[in-house]
Amino acid sequence: MLNGHCLETSGNGSEMLTDAYRRYVGDYPKFFKMDGLSRLGFIASELILQRLGEERFTPRTDRAVILFNRSGSIEADVHYQSTISDPDNFFPSPSVFVYTLPNIVTGEIAIRNKYQGETSFFVLEHEDQPTIQAMIEASFEDEGTTSVLAGWVDYTDAHHFEARMKIIIKE
Repeated sequence: MLNGHCLETSGNGSEMLTDAYRRYVGDYPKFFKMDGLSRLGFIASELILQRLGEERFTPRTDRAVILFNRSGSIEADVHYQSTISDPDNFFPSPSVFVYTLPNIVTGEIAIRNKYQGETSFFVLEHEDQPTIQAMIEASFEDEGTTSVLAGWVDYTDAHHFEARMKIIIKE
């Protein structure tokens, strides 16, 4: 769904994210190296930013990216754990390890869009709107921040994920 309208996609679970990338973005090959959480956040941000219709891909310091979820980077954590659990088959992967940090998704969004403002990712026990609102409002205390790409991006596995994002503009 985007602004209350269903987007055409095919596939189930994470296949749907890949289909959405191919249909609506298609020009960021790094997508295929991302973990599920980063893919979800990346697609959600692309869809909302495309609809916003503003100039993109030019450096800007006035936009912050602030995301929240309840499960951190659990899917990547589990994957990484599987690479180090067996002492006889110990193959830790740096490319998997980097995604064991949930804030990587905010970095991917900032890199893609050349945002140089604040990027933060907060893991909360539940989707606590007053806490989320207070954290977003605090980002506007930086006089250079005029807008925030904010949202809830939770990815527990290839079949259980959700993303809700919005752009908040300083009044």
